[in-house]
Amino acid sequence: MKFNQTTLPNGLKIITIPLHDAPTVTVLVMVETGSKYETKNINGLSHFLEHMCFKGTKKRPSALVISHELDALGAQSNAFTSQEFTGYFAKAHKKHFLTLLDVVSDIYLNPVFNEKEIEKEKGVIIEEINMYQDMPQRHIYDLFFELLYGDQPAGWPIAGPKENIRILSRKDFIDYRAAHYVASGTAVIVAGNINEEETKEHIVRLFSAIPATPKEDKKPVVEKQEKPEILVKHKDTDQTHLMLGVRAFPIHHPDAPTLRVLSTILGGGMSSRLFQKLREQMGVAYYARSEADFYTDHGHLAITTGVDKKRVEEVLSEILQELDRLKKEPVPQKELDKAKDYLVGTMYLELESSDSIAEYYGYQNALRRPLQTPEEFADKIKAVTAEDIIRVAKDIITNSRLNCAVIGDISSPDMLREKLVLPS
Repeated sequence: MKFNQTTLPNGLKIITIPLHDAPTVTVLVMVETGSKYETKNINGLSHFLEHMCFKGTKKRPSALVISHELDALGAQSNAFTSQEFTGYFAKAHKKHFLTLLDVVSDIYLNPVFNEKEIEKEKGVIIEEINMYQDMPQRHIYDLFFELLYGDQPAGWPIAGPKENIRILSRKDFIDYRAAHYVASGTAVIVAGNINEEETKEHIVRLFSAIPATPKEDKKPVVEKQEKPEILVKHKDTDQTHLMLGVRAFPIHHPDAPTLRVLSTILGGGMSSRLFQKLREQMGVAYYARSEADFYTDHGHLAITTGVDKKRVEEVLSEILQELDRLKKEPVPQKELDKAKDYLVGTMYLELESSDSIAEYYGYQNALRRPLQTPEEFADKIKAVTAEDIIRVAKDIITNSRLNCAVIGDISSPDMLREKLVLPS
């Protein structure tokens, strides 16, 4: 899968991925900013700003005008905010490319931040926060990051606290956007049935007025841990949700492919070790999964599951045993090959549409890594050996890196803390 990347003199990046047989085209604009670029008093602003960009521009003065134009194309559109990037995209039939590009660029470049709309949207954001807090499977991630990183940007929720949302002003939006929505932090990614040279010309024209001022960077993450840590949030639920993991390394680390394979062996798919152990053998959980999560300056390996509160200690023990096993026993070649085939296979399945392909390249760029094709990614996964798995497991799976976040009706957190120890 070929791509072309161009960096303009003002720092704006253009990434085009021609898909000559695709019936659709996706326009994605991404900016290197998210909750890790915020200060505590404006935590949540990146996400709130993303919402407000759809509430009206100079050319399209209301959310209804924007949605009406996109709906008339049969388009799909949305936006997303993470710790380190924010994205805006629209996807439609290839014949609508110029309109898509015009709408998405307008949303990104020309939001008006109407004060009445800001006040109305505060209620929407607060209800979104309430929704996530009522979903333990989702909220456990916020708790886990709080446990790992504490009172620094990496430990704050992306949506922010409700008290911040209530007091954010129009000036906050304008100042924050001026600091981050600049050429050097922006990438325009287009995937689909396009003429690349014409596409670049249109992008250059539409983004000619984007500010070329220096971009503010984020503060580096500080990692400090000497012993296993646990954080319990009491909630009257029938099921207790837990997220158990270890600190790892950033996305640029050469062992990132190995950690992806290791994570897949643990909890990727229904034949993985933890799914088989917790669901099929013990019958204690409906879901059990593992993931390797990477950022520009930190990363982690984590397992999530939901179980009856009476069996939390038992499940915790089983997970720790499986983690320890990876340090001591070479993964059989057949199981290793299956995990690698699963990773590569699911990647290609996820890249069947123009929007997923645009995001694939956009994420890499936003995380400041050299762009690699799916084929190059697959080659790195296929090169992982059983010896690599043991080496990385020994490096990161230690008592001093263990962290466990829990949401549920737990009466004795101290007892859980005592159980958070790898087998000797």
